[in-house]
Amino acid sequence: MRYPILLLFLLLLATFASAQQDYPITPVSFSEVRIQDDFWQPKIRTNHEVTIPIAIAKSQESGRIDNFRMAAGRMEGQFCTEYPFDDSDIYKIIEAASYSLQTFPDAEMEARVDSLIELVAAAQEPDGYLYTTRTIGKNVHPWAGTERWELVHELSHELYNLGHLYEAAVAHYRATGKRSLLDVAIKSADLVDATFGPGKTENYPGHQEVELGLVKLYRVTGETRYLNLAKYFLDVRGRPGIGNPKEYDQSHLPVTEQSAAVGHAVRGAYMWTAMADVAAITGDSAYRRAIDRIWHDIVDGKYYLNGGIGATGAGEAFGSAYELPNMTAYAETCAGVGVVRWNHRLFLMTGQSKYIDVLERSLYNNVLDGVSRSGDRFFYPNPLASMGQHERREWFGCACCPPNVARTLPSMPEYLYAYRDEDIYVNMYVSSETELDLAGTTLRLRQQSGFPWEGAVRLYVDPASPVEARLRLRVPGYVRNAPTPGDLYRYADPELPAFTVTVNDAIVPVTTDADGYLTLDRTWREGDRVEVDFPLPVHAVRADPRVAADSGRVAFERGPLVYAAEGADNHGEVLNLVVDETTPVRAERSGELGGIYVLRGRARTVDRQLDGSLSTSEPRPLTLVPYHLWNNRGPGEMAVWLATTEATAQPSPAPTLTYTSTLTSSLGEEKPLLALRDQLLPAHSNDHSVPYFHWWPRKDSREWIQVDLPALANVSKVSVYWFDDGPDGGCRIPADWQV
Repeated sequence: MRYPILLLFLLLLATFASAQQDYPITPVSFSEVRIQDDFWQPKIRTNHEVTIPIAIAKSQESGRIDNFRMAAGRMEGQFCTEYPFDDSDIYKIIEAASYSLQTFPDAEMEARVDSLIELVAAAQEPDGYLYTTRTIGKNVHPWAGTERWELVHELSHELYNLGHLYEAAVAHYRATGKRSLLDVAIKSADLVDATFGPGKTENYPGHQEVELGLVKLYRVTGETRYLNLAKYFLDVRGRPGIGNPKEYDQSHLPVTEQSAAVGHAVRGAYMWTAMADVAAITGDSAYRRAIDRIWHDIVDGKYYLNGGIGATGAGEAFGSAYELPNMTAYAETCAGVGVVRWNHRLFLMTGQSKYIDVLERSLYNNVLDGVSRSGDRFFYPNPLASMGQHERREWFGCACCPPNVARTLPSMPEYLYAYRDEDIYVNMYVSSETELDLAGTTLRLRQQSGFPWEGAVRLYVDPASPVEARLRLRVPGYVRNAPTPGDLYRYADPELPAFTVTVNDAIVPVTTDADGYLTLDRTWREGDRVEVDFPLPVHAVRADPRVAADSGRVAFERGPLVYAAEGADNHGEVLNLVVDETTPVRAERSGELGGIYVLRGRARTVDRQLDGSLSTSEPRPLTLVPYHLWNNRGPGEMAVWLATTEATAQPSPAPTLTYTSTLTSSLGEEKPLLALRDQLLPAHSNDHSVPYFHWWPRKDSREWIQVDLPALANVSKVSVYWFDDGPDGGCRIPADWQV
């Protein structure tokens, strides 16, 4: 009888050991890194002082907070916001504030967070259920279904909300030590665990997120049921007879059999991040192989130069390989946040710098573009070209993006440093300082960096006593002539500029290893100093020829920053510009937009004449600004990819009768009417690549457009090209129309 008992003991021990493993590389927590630069630190402060308070105020104005008051029985009324996932915005705000309080202690903000948490706790039902639209019971959102969890695999977002609750609870607990929200999350997670799983309700969330929150709860509590439940929600996707399998929410196949990025980009990014978490803890190699295949599918053919993912607004989804339109690019801010989090996990799993290359590009460009310099206006999609129809907004009915940026900025210090045994990784170059415990010795690491404007980096390594360690400095892809992993983008000027590394003023050999790091292996002593001056030349970028939208075009970047031409700097017009790739483009310090480096070059303009012919100007000065700063001076034309030939430029419109007329419509908004005078003919009625005017979501109503001519004129012909994005979209050719 002793052998079975011993066998049971060994099995239990093996299970426990398996459950205790995690990522082989450990990030230095955001709370242990102090940012001291003049690029990120002001943005994190603006986020604290402006963005988070605005998010709280808008949540009050929109009724999001009142939904919790009504669910708690503290006021009368009915569910009063647009979506059942509006609860999640409150959770993200709490998470953002919790991170921010680590950097900026603020008694007023902490008290506001405590009051929100108290409301959330009061709105929770006795068994742990938390979903305000159903608890209120009046004006229950149609996506919610008639019973708990009935439409969880569709659009109820019951589990999506809870994922953000769990993430917020862990962030708040880590930041303050308070259990007020953590206890709410545990009570909720226990209910979800009692409800879902083998032999219980067999279903999966329509919007992935709860898996991420459950893993975080597992790490804080050590409760393996939460980890197992996260894995269950992943494994149950794509199983026959469960839910409503479809590509839109990545439930079309079991997750381990998926190879391509399809469907809703945010859903996908959150799912792949959760798969990385579960794979790291459980050692599931099938998860690892699947997310590796999907990662390559993205970076090889579905990744925007600005670090965005998701090509189309129809379903906020990925397109086909190389389908990367510019003006209609979706590249949602939330999806960019997902890219950052997912690639950070992949680095922690592998130690390969290519994942930090992707993280950095998405963070500096796609995510930062989601919020204005002033911190009070936001982008939802992040296009790479505009005729002036795009403009940051004060808020959105679907407000997922602003609080997502708000929680990302104060937590970004966690992406700078990491360690494994005697390896210390320096992944991003940001003036900062931190301390690590290395083999029982406290090591203080201080960084002075000129990034993103200048490539000079100085690192001070101060151990309490001499210690052997490998300092691993990431050599960014743009220093190694690789703008992104893979061949989707390449530099037109493939020179490899040299750079030097010194330790205590002595030059050391520069060798970049296969993982993309320069390793300094030595015994470190107090006062040691490492200096690197990474070259940051201006690079012209070309896309893979299969990217039709970028054919005959070139983009410019410098260091981690993608640049854009904006009308504010270029006589109001940039879409009609033609650049000569042989003409030098130089970086220059400017006082614009708070003090930045701009790019200066020359370009010609292409204009359409009334007879249809094109005329080209003499070269004139060209100015480009960092992409993430466009639209901070009002709406106008913008382009990341600039034409290199007349044929690929978008000529400025000819002064036709329509172009010189005044247009108004029953919609009451002026900007969408630009599509009626841009002289761009769509290829078909479902062509999303050119701007279009629509009245959606208005239906079964009579609408109008009025053209006020500049003077009396004879009109011999009127043509209308109707937009119809069926079967998936909501716009249809009208039942009748007349001029």
